[in-house]
Amino acid sequence: MNKPQIPLPEVRVDVWLWAARFFKTRSLAKQAIDGGKIQVNGGNCKPAKVLHAGDRLNISRGEEKLEVDVLALADKRGPAAVAQGLYGETAASMALREAAREQRRLVGASGPVKRPDKHARRELMRMKDGR
Repeated sequence: MNKPQIPLPEVRVDVWLWAARFFKTRSLAKQAIDGGKIQVNGGNCKPAKVLHAGDRLNISRGEEKLEVDVLALADKRGPAAVAQGLYGETAASMALREAAREQRRLVGASGPVKRPDKHARRELMRMKDGR
């Protein structure tokens, strides 16, 4: 028989980050917390810190920086649709991420940097030699 789901009053930060699909494993979530990439309510935290609904998290993953409000708690990883319901990203965070995405798009508009081919190498050697 299925037991009715009782809302959780509190969950560890590393478990919630894993359940909300910010990190693929709890171990990666713990490493991010230990590395200072996660802040809860503006302060650093430890992996076992208790998280409550209404808390605000600042999450840094590479160049991506997120500011999310905890809407619901979960200690089990479920489908992505359910995980997205656990948090809400702030409007300021969405605007900053969109601006950063646009900046990366503009900088990368020239295309990926490739190694010079045979003709380009010869041209570079001619320019260096001053011919």
